[in-house]
Amino acid sequence: MSKKQVDYTSINTYDTLNTISTTTKNIWIVFHGIGYLSKYFIRFFEDLDKNENYIIAPQAPSKYYKDDGYRRVGSSWLTKENTETEIENVLRYIDAVILSENLPNDVQLIMLGYSQGVSIASRYIARRKFKCDHLILISGAFPKELSNKDFEFLPESTKISHIVGENDPYFEKDNVIAEKERVVDILPQINFYTHSGGHELDLDSVRNACNSLAD
Repeated sequence: MSKKQVDYTSINTYDTLNTISTTTKNIWIVFHGIGYLSKYFIRFFEDLDKNENYIIAPQAPSKYYKDDGYRRVGSSWLTKENTETEIENVLRYIDAVILSENLPNDVQLIMLGYSQGVSIASRYIARRKFKCDHLILISGAFPKELSNKDFEFLPESTKISHIVGENDPYFEKDNVIAEKERVVDILPQINFYTHSGGHELDLDSVRNACNSLAD
C-alpha cells in the first residue's frame, strides 16, 4: 500500500462578533477547543463591550457528530494522524482569515486559545512569527515541540497569560506545576491565573488577566 498526497484549495468558514469602528480598542482572535463550533464558542465573548471589542473565531476544519442521533456537531483542529501536514493546513487557513479581515494597526491584538485551541494559537505565533499584544492560554497543553527560541522575536511588551480552573479534571496539581515550570522556561514573561471552575472558559478570569496587565 502506498500513501500519497495532493495539494488542493479548500473553503472554510469563520465567525465574527461586532464590527470594527473608530471606537474599537481590542481585536480578539479566539480558538475554540475540541468539540466546539466557532459559532457557539464566540458567544462566550458577547458580554464584552461591543463598541470596543471585535472578535474573530476561526473554525476547526474537521467536523463530526457528537451524539448517536446525528444532531450535535463538534469539530477538532488536529489529531495524532498526519499532524505536521494538518498543522500547516490550519496555519494556512488562519493566514487567509487574517488577510481577509485586513486588521487595523492602531488597536490591541489579543490571541486566545482555549483547550485544544491553545496548541493552535501558540503554534501560529511561533511558526508564523506573528506578533500580538496579548496571548491568553486557557486550560490547554502547550505544544511540546516549541522552545524559547520560537518566541525570541516577540517584543518584551508582549503580555502572556495562562488561566486554568482549580477544579479542571484534565489538570492534576502535579501536572499543572510541571507544566508551569516548562512554560516559564519558554515564555518567562508569562503570568498565571486561576478561577474556581473546571475545564471552561471563564470570561471574568480573562477580564482579570487583561486588567491586571493593563498599562
